[in-house]
Amino acid sequence: MNTTHDFNPEDRTALIETVRRFATQAIAPHVSAWDEAGELPRGLHHQAAELGLLGLGYPEHLGGTPAPWSVRNAMSQTLARFGGSGGVMASLFTHNIGLPPVLAHGTPELQAEVIPPVLRGEQIAALGITEPGGGSDVAALRTTARLEGDDYVIDGEKVFITSGMRCDWITLAVRTDEPPRSTASRVAAPQGGSVTLGRPGGDRPLNKGASGISMIVVPCDAPGISRSKLHKMGWHCSDTAHLRFDGVRVPARYRLGAEGAGFRMIMGNFNGERLALSAMALGFAEACFDEALAWARQRSTFGAPLIERQVIRHKLMDMQMRIHSTQAWVDALGARADAGDDGADWVAQVCLLKNHATQTMQHCADAAVQMLGAMGYMRGTVSERVYREVKVMMIGGGAEEIMKELAARQWAL
Repeated sequence: MNTTHDFNPEDRTALIETVRRFATQAIAPHVSAWDEAGELPRGLHHQAAELGLLGLGYPEHLGGTPAPWSVRNAMSQTLARFGGSGGVMASLFTHNIGLPPVLAHGTPELQAEVIPPVLRGEQIAALGITEPGGGSDVAALRTTARLEGDDYVIDGEKVFITSGMRCDWITLAVRTDEPPRSTASRVAAPQGGSVTLGRPGGDRPLNKGASGISMIVVPCDAPGISRSKLHKMGWHCSDTAHLRFDGVRVPARYRLGAEGAGFRMIMGNFNGERLALSAMALGFAEACFDEALAWARQRSTFGAPLIERQVIRHKLMDMQMRIHSTQAWVDALGARADAGDDGADWVAQVCLLKNHATQTMQHCADAAVQMLGAMGYMRGTVSERVYREVKVMMIGGGAEEIMKELAARQWAL
């Protein structure tokens, strides 16, 4: 994203105060009701857009406000801390994983068609990578897009798609190296479906793995798309869907970049997502600390406030120790990204930061629920909600185990 705008300290302070007010007034009082409803009101997108939050980090000519990672991370952290809902963050900012490939690799005409209405809060953009049999193995995805005249025809499935029930656009990872249908044979595949073996009598492999993946922006009102809602442990107000594509025709001009260049786009997109997730996890950890501290000061047991108990103070200090170390790491990697450092060491550290930040969130959620006691188990407390949501943060954007392996590879260990 374009980060050329110079945010001075006063700009940053004013933005964070605006974000804090928005979170405390427009989000926090309504989260429980939105969780029960299973989705956000569309009006929240309009409110966030009017404040410029949806467009933060995007070019001005597309309706955004260029901003460095340090500012975007501060916004995410503040919204998480004072809004207290991962579901809100996931749904309200799904475009921040769906639009970056469009901005980086789409034609100017495609960018102008897709990006501005999303940043105005009028439409919703999502990202479609994960498949029922794929998970973290992106190179093994099986959704196909074959070129017929001026259109791609898409067949396949995507699962666990954030904002999948409501999205107007989805940036879709597809395989474009399949053999022509007329010369291919197909056999039953495990767990249903089929796989292409190749031309009869030939030895062409099924596909070329990572090199056969492309990215296509798909309008979600296209015929042949069906959606099923998925029900989750947490993020209740964030709609999540299983999507099916049955002969969906999309103009070839909606492809991003060259055919077969999608894998690198996906990997680059993940790095930004992981840095943003780390800032969010830090904010949620702070939200749990805030609630635990307030409870410890007001709750009395055996004639004294909890805060006077050494064991409680030590729990709070354990939380602060993890919060401050995560803050330092988020700030350091954000500054490096703003300076243009996105090399192997930075990528490795982003992977490990995501693990560290989500483990900090997990620790603080667990400690807060323990300090709140029975109240910590009740719906309506921030700590209870974050406790349920922490696992998706540890899995989404790359599970802990994958993050460790990617970091080790970046460091050639």
